[in-house]
Amino acid sequence: MDTRWLFGDQLGRHFLDAADQPALLIESRAVFRRRRFHRQKAHLVLSAMRHRAAELGEQCTYVRADTYRAGLEQVDGPLSVCHPTSHAAFDFVSGLDGVEVLPARGYATSLEDFAAWAGDRGDKRLLLENFYREARRRHDVLMDGAEPAGGRWNFDADNREPPPKQATLGVDEPWWPSEDEIDDEVRHDLDRWAADGDVAFVGEDGPRRFAATRTEALHVLRDFVAHRLPEFGRHEDAILDADSWMAHSLLSAPLNLGLLDPLEVVGRAEQAYRDGDVPIASAEGFVRQVIGWRDYVWHLYWQQPRSYRHRNALDATGRLPKWFAELDHGSVDAACLSATLRDLSRHGWVHHIPRLMVLGNYAMQRGWRPTQVTDWFHRMFVDGYDWVMVPNVVGMSQYADGGVMATKPYAGGGAYIDRMSDYCGGCRYDPKVRVGDDACPFTAGYWAFLHRNRERLEGNQRIAQPLRGLDRLKDLDALVEQEDERGSRAP
Repeated sequence: MDTRWLFGDQLGRHFLDAADQPALLIESRAVFRRRRFHRQKAHLVLSAMRHRAAELGEQCTYVRADTYRAGLEQVDGPLSVCHPTSHAAFDFVSGLDGVEVLPARGYATSLEDFAAWAGDRGDKRLLLENFYREARRRHDVLMDGAEPAGGRWNFDADNREPPPKQATLGVDEPWWPSEDEIDDEVRHDLDRWAADGDVAFVGEDGPRRFAATRTEALHVLRDFVAHRLPEFGRHEDAILDADSWMAHSLLSAPLNLGLLDPLEVVGRAEQAYRDGDVPIASAEGFVRQVIGWRDYVWHLYWQQPRSYRHRNALDATGRLPKWFAELDHGSVDAACLSATLRDLSRHGWVHHIPRLMVLGNYAMQRGWRPTQVTDWFHRMFVDGYDWVMVPNVVGMSQYADGGVMATKPYAGGGAYIDRMSDYCGGCRYDPKVRVGDDACPFTAGYWAFLHRNRERLEGNQRIAQPLRGLDRLKDLDALVEQEDERGSRAP
């Protein structure tokens, strides 16, 4: 039996063909030297790899080397590897002699099935909703025969409630893993590498919050389904300053490490719905995230041309300012942006709405270069990988692909953040004010964004009404001057 080379995001049992198959893991220092990752992301990945090696015992060869190529020089015999998750890694393994590259694993829909579905669409847009329904049918998830469970495919309209009038959602706090001697070893190594000047990190060190083993991941899954999935749906788009986790699953990181298979994850959610423990809107919303959106992003990464990552449909050329790049939340007065950077610094994670409507929205409004924004998201988030962030940031967040993924830019003013969060009440800025000392940087930034991109967006009917609203702003010139002066300063 050949040896299965496992990358650090291929750590689940489904990446081996047999329980006793020999395995290879290579810990490459160059990965951390090339890019400045969030400290907790580096800790999680190394902890997960070393835990997996410890589980496999003598079955696993664990190599610590400067590069993957140097690590391979220490290994004899034929190797096989499952389709890697980035273009760079795929090109690397495809060019190696004696390494068999197998089909991808860890996703509900295969690359072949997606290609066939996309081919059948012809010139039609590859819409998430159509792909998601096909995935539900193919895998018989939340289906009652030929009809969707609950009589509707999509309960998104029921899952957009603003936060409750209280400090927290009131659900149980997530189950947290306990660190062990492997985590201590990783922390010591990261401290030593940083002290030696070999690598540098962003963000705070802290207790590991995300699962690094399959046993931990299954515990997180059971805990989520039992205690927070029932409340997940209604407030999944809401934000509470004092409740970073709310009812979210925290499963994106272990899923993207390969510790769980997406179909087993949605199977648990569906069973809870069938047992009457979870409302259909929560179950469906979660299933849509896992075998809908997650798979859709994975497949667009491989379906789109390699040049997709460099798309810049809005000609955004600004550079990320240091305060943003360094997660310097203390220099930011805007409550929503400061709190989001704070949580990201502390945990290497915030949920999808702060990512899209606070961080991504602010970056797009300011016209920062999409390649820099994408790289930043990749490095800052514990669940961030190339395949995750290229479509999510270039397409969804920054609208740099010109509408391949999203039908309009996800730009929003302070009114959206005020409605969906509890930030604005204590903020020095007023979401209703667009010019002056109290002008909300998101409200002003929204109109400045529309003004700057008016000609590029004029053909988009979904944003035609806001564009017409520009003509009714009597203070537009003052607003544009104000935002030009604000530039890349921390708001």
